Amino acid sequence: MQLTPPRTLHEIASIINAEYTGDPETTVSGINEIHRVEKGDITFVDHPKYYRKALSSKATTIIINKKMAAQNGKALIFSEDPFSDFVSLIKKFRPFKEASSMISPDANIGEGTLLQPGVFIGNNVNIGENCLIHSNVTIYDNSVIGDNVIIHSGAVIGADAFYFKRRPRSYDKLESCGNVHIADNVEIGANTTIDKGVSGTTTIGKGTKLDNLIQIGHDTIIGKNCLFAAQVGVAGCVNIGDDVILWGQVGVQKDLTIGSGAVVLGQSGIAKSLEGNKTYFGSPAIEALEKMKELALIKKLPSVIEKIS
Repeated sequence: MQLTPPRTLHEIASIINAEYTGDPETTVSGINEIHRVEKGDITFVDHPKYYRKALSSKATTIIINKKMAAQNGKALIFSEDPFSDFVSLIKKFRPFKEASSMISPDANIGEGTLLQPGVFIGNNVNIGENCLIHSNVTIYDNSVIGDNVIIHSGAVIGADAFYFKRRPRSYDKLESCGNVHIADNVEIGANTTIDKGVSGTTTIGKGTKLDNLIQIGHDTIIGKNCLFAAQVGVAGCVNIGDDVILWGQVGVQKDLTIGSGAVVLGQSGIAKSLEGNKTYFGSPAIEALEKMKELALIKKLPSVIEKIS
């Protein structure tokens, strides 16, 4: 999420009443969680396991729960609870805005776009030309939709990220302040859900087609001309290249990459990054030919055991 206008390190630290180290005039131009940070962003880290990742990231300012000297040119804000302070900044700069009608008066809807009865369009939504949005579609605040997009009934675009911090007796929600960007010529099936970025953008590339009952997690980036069959589930912060095919009920774990041209056969589970231009199957998914050989050998096991018994 970009801050308009940008704030200074001193201003941000004052909001959460925290000490800091660094130039008080350091510019903070955005708020982003660690997976999608850019130069000028503020992020947070609250576990020693991730200190190095945060301190070597592109972020300019880091809220951290350990006092230390500034490293790698970063400005540091010291906090007993970085997660809660990060959430408080999100709530300040992007507070929840109540809807006043089914179609927000500040939504921008392009020429030739048809909205069927029961469509909900939130605040600051931009929809391009010649789109068809079927009944009972929900499009949350700040979503961006290109031209010639078809969204089928019951789809939900831009719901909050599934991102929680586990406490001893409960879970704390990381408030979502990102959005969804759907490029031109995309089709989204019935009851498919695409979560907004925690603080960045969940992206569906040009020409991609999503079947019914698909879940796309926060901050995931899907390339051009991909094809996903029904009941595919993709976790957060996944990077998917162009021309990728995921057949029915494929599950994709968080924070990995699927290369362009990859094909993953139905009911496979993807637990690590996959190279492009190969076909995969199984859980965990491996190259399909190798998996088929493995299954053929497994079928022979009873006869092998019988012989040696």
